[in-house]
Order: sequence, then structure tokens, then C-alpha cells
Amino acid sequence: MRLFAAVLLTALTSALAGSASAETPVLKVYTYESFTAEWGPGPQVKKAFEAECGCTVEFTSVEDGVALLSRLKLEGKSSQADVVLGLDTNLTAEATATGLFAPHGQKLDGLSLPVAWTDPVFVPFDWSYFAFVYDKTKVPNPPKSLHDLVENSDLELTIQDPRTSTPGLGLLLWVKQVYGDKAPEAWAKLKPRILTVTPGWSESYGLFRKGEVPMTFSYITSPPYHVIAENDSNVGAAVFSEGNYLQVEVAAKLASSQHPELADRFLAFMLTPAFQDLLPTTQWMYPAVTPKAGLPDAYKALPAPAKALLYPPQEVAANRAAWIAEWLQATSR
Repeated sequence: MRLFAAVLLTALTSALAGSASAETPVLKVYTYESFTAEWGPGPQVKKAFEAECGCTVEFTSVEDGVALLSRLKLEGKSSQADVVLGLDTNLTAEATATGLFAPHGQKLDGLSLPVAWTDPVFVPFDWSYFAFVYDKTKVPNPPKSLHDLVENSDLELTIQDPRTSTPGLGLLLWVKQVYGDKAPEAWAKLKPRILTVTPGWSESYGLFRKGEVPMTFSYITSPPYHVIAENDSNVGAAVFSEGNYLQVEVAAKLASSQHPELADRFLAFMLTPAFQDLLPTTQWMYPAVTPKAGLPDAYKALPAPAKALLYPPQEVAANRAAWIAEWLQATSR
């Protein structure tokens, strides 16, 4: 009898566990590491969405947005992801062409973007301009243009690899848009002053924070981090006369999602204050929807580029491989 009771108890426990698991769906979100870091918005987003969805949010993170797309291509229709968060406009056309994503079906009213948004698949959640960030104590007269940086400066800097990093790809496109067919010559001039090319943003910015270089490639919204989190106003972001390249980060639902309605709810939640209001002081980017209380003072003090540079996503998709090959040849000489 005791043996029978033990077997029965084990069976009941397993059944109850299975029932509980079935009652609590798991929304699987692929994103990048800085989003899910302890200091990033991920932990607070998870807590806030779980409080209203009756679900569990499970993040899977990789280094960067480029790595996200590579992983999705590798997994194909067998991907376990419901939502992908962290691609940008330089990757959306290539991502759409995979056929792995479903239309978002969201009403995108009230967006605070510097460009019109009509993409039927990807929902924007934040944005910023790329910029060269510098230490004001070491760089009292920062370059005023990309031409000035490339041709007249002796500053050492760190950048990111465009094959693995969305900021790195952003810089590649920025140089290409400003220099056109002369981009290889520009890279050749810049190469001797590039201390290192890192796989992702965190490594290159880490070298800058350690004082190993006076300048690094980052975002125009990087200085507010230092002001708000560190009470340090000695970090600046250079606004260039040709314009600064724009990045809009996006999320989308996988067509193969096991929980499509829950994925839709997450995309809608992503544009609410519970998500958007976190971004200026955790993601250190402009939110896609400006908070009702406004942005922190450190953001209001930021310089505004005279022009937003941006290639159409389809043009990036058509040329990315060739432009990266051109970059590799120019920087390997």
C-alpha cells in the first residue's frame, strides 16, 4: 500500500506540475545582452509584463543585433523565439526577406521618431543618432565633421566590426553615405588611428571608459549616462556638419510563434509608459514614445544633428555584403 501511495503521489505531483506549466505560457524573447543586463531595461520589462500577462518572459540574449539576425537565419522556421527585439532599420529588409516574421498589426499612433514609420512588420521601440563620443578633458576641440575626423585629426579611437555589430554597421554606412566611392580611401586614412575593432559595442566602450582611448564610436545619447549615473559631465558626443547617422531599433513577432496573441500583447506593451519610460535611464536611448513627463534634463542638453542620415533598408540589404567586403579590403592593407 505504501508503495502504491508513493507511486500515486508521484503521479499526482507530476500531473499538477504539468498542469501548472500548461497554465503559464512562456513568451520567448530573443534580444541582445545589454538589454537583459542587470543595469538594462530587461529585468524591469520582464517584471512589468509578467504582472499583467499571466505568463513568464524568457529572454535569450546574444552580443548584438547583427548576431540576432544571424541566429534567426541559422534556426529558420524551427526557432523557438516568439519575439525578436533589437534589430535595427539597417537589417529590417534582410530580416523581412527571410519570411520568418509576421505583420505586427499594431496601431502605431503617437510615435516620437525623426522619420515617418510605415513598416508593417517591425515595431520601433527606441532610437538615437550614432556619434563619436569623447573625453572632454583630453579632446578640448572635437572634430566638427566626418571629413575633419578622417583627414585632419590625430585622435586614436575604437570602433566596432560591421559584420557583428549594429553600431559598427552604422559607422560603415555613415562613411559610405558621406564619402560614396571614396569610402575605401577614407578608411585607409582612418585605419592608423583605430586602436582596435571590437566585435560589439560593450568592448570598445569599455576601453574608452578605462581611459585607453580618448574617443570611441557610440551614440549621441551616451553622455546622459555619465551625467545621470556617474555625475560626470566630461563626456561629449560630436555632432558632424554632414549629419549623423540615425538608428531606429525594432521588434517583431515570429511567424512560427507558439504564442502569437501573447507576442502581439508584448509588442503593444512595448509602446506603453511601463516600457518606454524605462529607456532613457536604462537603455540610454531616445524612447519611441516620449514620456508624458518629458525626457531627463541631460537629454534636453544634447546637441541636435542638422541632418539625419539614413539609407533605405532595401538599399542596405542589397549592398551590405559588398560594402563590408570593401571595408575589409581597405582596413586590411
